[in-house]
Amino acid sequence: MGSSDYITPSYEATRSATVFPMTDAQTPKIVMAIPPSRPGVDEGTGVVLETKPKTKRPPLYKVLLLNDDYTPMAFVVHVLERFFGMTHAQAFEVMLTVHKKGVAVVGVFSHEIAETKVGQVMDFARRHQHPLQCTMEKE
Repeated sequence: MGSSDYITPSYEATRSATVFPMTDAQTPKIVMAIPPSRPGVDEGTGVVLETKPKTKRPPLYKVLLLNDDYTPMAFVVHVLERFFGMTHAQAFEVMLTVHKKGVAVVGVFSHEIAETKVGQVMDFARRHQHPLQCTMEKE
């Protein structure tokens, strides 16, 4: 837009002029007009344009499953299927990783979800009298 786009025609000119509707792309969206906030500043009104606030992504946390010598492999597979939505084949692969390497990342979640998953796994393991350990750490 050039500077001439903001010139308002005189009253006489608008009485005889043909007015064409503007498209939304041509019309600035004004939310509200407000008076100046400080005394002594130019008399007139200010314009607040609508803006979208920028939201930050929440920090993510890795949920880790730790190996032990007592929890049966089948129970670990069951936990991975039940609490992390893995297929049997995926759960079996992750269980082997936990068994061979001692630890595996089983999911990455927001803090609240990771905390809930850790609690669910730990409670489920205790109810079934297994020493399975599940923890979380910031990614």
